Amino acid sequence: MTTTEITRDLRDLDKDGLTALMESLGEKPYRARQVYDWLFHKNAASISDMTDLSLSLRDRLEADGFYLGSPELIQERMSSDGSMKLVLGFKDGEQAECVLIPDDNRLTLCISSQSGCALGCEFCMTGIVGAKRTGNNAVRNLTQSELIGQVRAAEVLVRKGLFEGHIAVTNIVLMGMGEPLLNLDNVVSFIGILTDQGGMGYAARRVTLSTAGIVPAIKELGKRATGINLAVSLNAATDEMRDWLMPINKRYPLKQLILALREYPLKKRRRITIEYVLIKGINDTDKDAKRLARLLRHVECMINLIPFNPFPGTEFERPEDAEVVRFQHLLLEEGYTAYIRASRGPDIGAACGQLGSLREGKVL
Repeated sequence: MTTTEITRDLRDLDKDGLTALMESLGEKPYRARQVYDWLFHKNAASISDMTDLSLSLRDRLEADGFYLGSPELIQERMSSDGSMKLVLGFKDGEQAECVLIPDDNRLTLCISSQSGCALGCEFCMTGIVGAKRTGNNAVRNLTQSELIGQVRAAEVLVRKGLFEGHIAVTNIVLMGMGEPLLNLDNVVSFIGILTDQGGMGYAARRVTLSTAGIVPAIKELGKRATGINLAVSLNAATDEMRDWLMPINKRYPLKQLILALREYPLKKRRRITIEYVLIKGINDTDKDAKRLARLLRHVECMINLIPFNPFPGTEFERPEDAEVVRFQHLLLEEGYTAYIRASRGPDIGAACGQLGSLREGKVL
């Protein structure tokens, strides 16, 4: 958020926005750099904590209604596998969920970009529920400060020692509730602050954004957020199947999507991650594997196979483990790097496609 959209939550402002604010208050430009440092590097809890600002400036900011917002931790649930789901509440009553996932030497935080998801993917509870929200209850984009707030809330829990052997979040993935590329401006601004070594200080190579395939925004992302990793939720190798599973494909069909992936600018030794949810009897046949291999032939990619995670009301089923391995081996034979992604947190509704269950009162 920049000069034309002055918010009262200072964490919704980037460097340009803070510079504009300081200028409007008659302050020197260096004040913006000081405030930025307090907001994103030192993680100040309040304006009064910014002790190298003059008392008169701090008083002015508070008198003008500026503040440092943070989400409310509504609920935290620990899975038997060590993953933890957080339900966070925002000022307008909206909620979002994020998940901490410990794994060997990594602690990954999966965050949400919207207060739900309106894409209506058939295999995803978040999307099915979100597509039914309309009018004043419609899914909304999360602000820059709300994206940052998820990271800060997770960091607090990690510092409490709840994850044995882990002292800090190491990886961040935008794979939670919502389609990040439908919230492009806030997400790109957030990523800039997240990966700024003078800001939140996370390495860009440890940040991944997952999209259902918003083609124009993929092209824009490649220009505006270089250095992060791109993942694409594909799940089908024909338009007929993908139109059904993922209605967004009717707007951006496979031909357009694959071309965008072929043209996506990648750092040296980086690849796009293709995510493929395997659903029993739907997209898990030998023919599906061979079609997928042909479709991705000229895309620099690796493939993550995700066995479907059931949720209340779905008729889809998870394939047998042997069928998942068979699908993987067919891709390996075609020369692809293909992994089977273990489901994390299914007992607390934290696995892929299950977020939003606590909001809807469905405790999985």
